[in-house]
Amino acid sequence: QGQLVESGGGLVQPGGSLRLACAPSGRLSIPYARAWYRQAPMKQRELVATLTSDGNTNYADSVKGRFTISTDNAQLTLYLQMNSLKPDDTAVYYCNWGRTWGQGTQVTVSS
Repeated sequence: QGQLVESGGGLVQPGGSLRLACAPSGRLSIPYARAWYRQAPMKQRELVATLTSDGNTNYADSVKGRFTISTDNAQLTLYLQMNSLKPDDTAVYYCNWGRTWGQGTQVTVSS
């Protein structure tokens, strides 16, 4: 049974950038749509960005123009490039491949 391993979170100042990565470990098929979600303290988990296997992307209004979802050439590792980060972006970020979720990685935006 496969798992998803996330990396790239951390502490960054407002206006800074981070790149999150989500890689499969073990046997895991790639679903048609993969996504990044986030959950801030005391808030519900929200969809941040999606990427389909034919290259279509969608973003939450709050991150449009600042975040980019992508994969590597082998379409295995899923990335989330986050630029112009704001304190409101502070959350635990999760990648999702169908029924499989990553363990979450903390992103904190603070001066």
